[in-house]
Formats: sequence, C-alpha cells, structure tokens
Amino acid sequence: MKCDILAIGAHPDDVELGCGGTILKLIAEGKSISIVDLTEGELGTRGTAETRAAEAKEAAKILGISARENLKMKDGFIINSEEYQLKIVEMIRKYRPDIVLANAIDDRHPDHAKAAKLVSDACFLSGLKKIETFDSEGLQEIWRPKHIFHYIQWRNVVPHFVIDITGFLNQKIEACLAYKTQFYDPNSTEPITPIATKDFLESLTYRAQDLGRLSGVEFAEGFTTEKLLAFKNFDGIVCD
Repeated sequence: MKCDILAIGAHPDDVELGCGGTILKLIAEGKSISIVDLTEGELGTRGTAETRAAEAKEAAKILGISARENLKMKDGFIINSEEYQLKIVEMIRKYRPDIVLANAIDDRHPDHAKAAKLVSDACFLSGLKKIETFDSEGLQEIWRPKHIFHYIQWRNVVPHFVIDITGFLNQKIEACLAYKTQFYDPNSTEPITPIATKDFLESLTYRAQDLGRLSGVEFAEGFTTEKLLAFKNFDGIVCD
C-alpha cells in the first residue's frame, strides 16, 4: 500500500481545493498519491455526509489517486487527542508516504488549523517504536514521513514555495466541481455559503494565476513547510 505522497484533509474537498493541481501534476509524473479525509463534512450547510461521500469518490476518479479513505472524525470538533492521533498514525504506517500534504496552518475554518497540528504530531508519533498500532496483518512497522507540507486554503497565507500547476488547473477545478452540493450553482435552491459563491469559484483561477505571476509561471499552488528545505542544486527552479 506504500504511496509516495499522502494528502490529508479535514473535510472532503479540502485536498482538491488546496492542492488538487499539484496532485494531478505529480500523478502525471508517475507519483502514487492517496487521500485520507478526517471527517465526512457532515456539518456542512449544503449537502449531506452521503452526498459528500459520493462526490469525494467522483473527485478521486478525476484526480486519478490510488486510494481514498475517511476516518469519520467528528466534523467541527477535531481535537488533538490520543485517539485521533493514533487513527492517523495507522494511516501513515499503512501508506508509508515520503511526503504528507496537510491542511493550512491558519485558516477561517477552525478544523483546518487543528487538523494541521494533529497531522503534524501524528507524523512524528508514527516514527516512535514504542507506539504500537495494528492492522489486519498484525503489528504495523513504524514510519515517519520525510516532509510535511501545508497547502493554502481560505486565507492568503504567504507560501514558502509554490508548485507550478500550469496545464492542470482546469482538471483541478473539474475535481472541485465534483462536489456539486458545495460550490456555485446559479440554479441551486440551497443556502448561500462563503464557498458557494461565484467569486469563490473564480478565486480558484485568479489565486493560482497570482501565485504564478509572482513565481514566473502561468499557474501555481502554494505551500508552507515545517522545516528548512535544502536543495541539491538549482536545476528545479522555474522562475527567471
């Protein structure tokens, strides 16, 4: 079940919105990526847990990921508890990713920042031998990802680096719009929410375009990192 990258989101659609373009690009380059949703998004004003599950399945097909799981934590009440930490440790040891992509470190929805810290702590604990977790085959082997990168969500957090997603933005938006109950639809009779507006939908393009403008590419997604990054050389730098 090992994958190169494990993307984790507090709610179904967090990953698509925050780093969907990056996932699409890396899969096209041959990387294996899985997604773990912490909650079912059951407190969302629009839709239900059942519709979100169906939408997440459709979005997964569009992204082309290897697997998707939902830990069914309590939406709106994510806490950094031992119980929740161990649930994530089990996923990290199951998929053994080199990189974990997690929620924004600061955001409008309180679940996002809480999930960011919860995932970060679980990544560390997953490398401790004396913490034992089990799956259907018995005792899991310890595993600690090499890097944790946090994608950017509602707030304009200043990124530490960006990924060029030129050529993948339209497919990212398609994956986001798989969540039909959540986003802008002029014919919907559901209540209007901050993410169900035309402006929010358009922001998926203009925010990626602005990060691209700042970094010398057409479209980009931003990330923050928990530790100083070292580059082997300058060959991977895109901007002039």
